[in-house]
Amino acid sequence: MFTGIVETTGTVTSVDRTPEGTRLAIETELATGIDSGASIAIDGVCLTAETVDPPEFTVFLAAETRDRTYLDTVRTGMSVNLERPVPVDGRLDGHIVQGHVDATATILDRTQLGEDWRYAFSLPPELTPYIVEKGSVAVDGISLTVASLDEERFEVAIIPETRARTTLGEKSVDDPVHLEVDVIARYVERQLDHRG
Repeated sequence: MFTGIVETTGTVTSVDRTPEGTRLAIETELATGIDSGASIAIDGVCLTAETVDPPEFTVFLAAETRDRTYLDTVRTGMSVNLERPVPVDGRLDGHIVQGHVDATATILDRTQLGEDWRYAFSLPPELTPYIVEKGSVAVDGISLTVASLDEERFEVAIIPETRARTTLGEKSVDDPVHLEVDVIARYVERQLDHRG
């Protein structure tokens, strides 16, 4: 489990695409704090560290990951958000994030308002029931609060710290992002469906 509080970013140093899958090598100072076989969230996608050779580690993207995320399109030199799983006795500063991407969306607009920024994202129709104003959503693994929404888009406010610590500052309009809705909303829906 993750919290959506991105620890740092890493740099993709190699991309090896084969018919079986895609292997990424990522350079980051976090490589000294993870072991082979450990989980790590990369742009909000929970993946397993294969080899760890600080300052790099590798991950493998299976077919399901390549189909559901945009990670298969990353290129050498691109930055990615990184977060290690929260320890059992750790603080839950963001919200519960599983690293299971629900959909990809695109950045529709980004506007600077003083020191802050306002980002607008497309809202896939299948996720509309799970996004609520003032609720939580993970965007590229970043725990954010929904500031406003309608049926086709939602907006969030980005403080300077978040923009500097994550890849949001490098992204432009039309760039893809991963979305993960609050898992509690899914459980509530399941319970209500079960009761009829």
